[in-house]
Amino acid sequence: MRADDVVHIGENRLAITRLGLGTAWLGNMYAAIDDASAAAVVQRALGLGMRLIDTAPLYGYGLAESRLREALGDVPRDSFVMSTKVGRMLRPWAPGDPVLRKYDGTGSLFVDAPRMHAEFDFSYDAALRCIEDSLRRLGLDRLDVALIHDPDDHLAEALDGAHRALQRLKGEHIIGAIGVGTNQAAVLTRFARSADLDLVLLAGEYTLLDQTGLEELLPTCQARNVAVVLGGVYNTGILADPSLGACYKYQVAPADIVERAQRMRAVCARYDTPLRAAAVQFPFAHPAVSAVVVGVRSVAELDDTVAMLQLPIDGQLWTDLRTEGLLPDHVPVPG
Repeated sequence: MRADDVVHIGENRLAITRLGLGTAWLGNMYAAIDDASAAAVVQRALGLGMRLIDTAPLYGYGLAESRLREALGDVPRDSFVMSTKVGRMLRPWAPGDPVLRKYDGTGSLFVDAPRMHAEFDFSYDAALRCIEDSLRRLGLDRLDVALIHDPDDHLAEALDGAHRALQRLKGEHIIGAIGVGTNQAAVLTRFARSADLDLVLLAGEYTLLDQTGLEELLPTCQARNVAVVLGGVYNTGILADPSLGACYKYQVAPADIVERAQRMRAVCARYDTPLRAAAVQFPFAHPAVSAVVVGVRSVAELDDTVAMLQLPIDGQLWTDLRTEGLLPDHVPVPG
């Protein structure tokens, strides 16, 4: 499989690539990068043929979207697919506002970012304003994809408000496809069963370490012709480097998860295969998965991910993972 392989999703048959670029890191998540480095990542992704770019107002409190505007200023509009999100309205930070923290609790989630607060609001009017604000920050007049962002505790409001607003904008051709993005497969399953969606974006719950999305979400999406895009295939870092103190699902990984990931790395090493390669290739074995979005902070990390996606893997590796109890027998594997 190649990063620039194209699949078509949604009612309008939107063309996306199998590998997409996630931009939380371009919003200075965990550590700051400069504008030139952020632009270089975007330009390299486009140079590799990747079309899908996923962002959100939350990422750096608008910083990621603004950086995309600069990076894409001279790029033909039809050469990329832009996805952003609604559900968190940005406003100036005020004393008493909660601070989103890094996974280890040592500082803010977004470093050297605008001093803003992201407030949950899934109302109809807020969704319209959120899209308007994102278009302004991105310097675009239309979006290819709009996702309802983490409506986990706000399902009723998101259905009646944000989803209805996005349907209106889709009818007006301001957005091309509607979806929901969160890190909870159960939430996406409920949404997919009750709303008209083109896609879902699931982060962290269909990976080598966690196949929560397998039992209900993926078959539901197949039955309803809803495309599945996956994020967090490295589970926020541990499947790239399974060391003590590694990040797993936005928190410090517990010891049992570190040990399991290290056992997976040992199996991969028998076949001269980095764990990263198994992690990024594994999800594509399921026919419901259309694309994977990866977040990187440098051109080197992006090039490595593309190489891992295309690296040949001995089929016996997957057999060994099953034999050693590291993957359930019923989970589909490549090959």
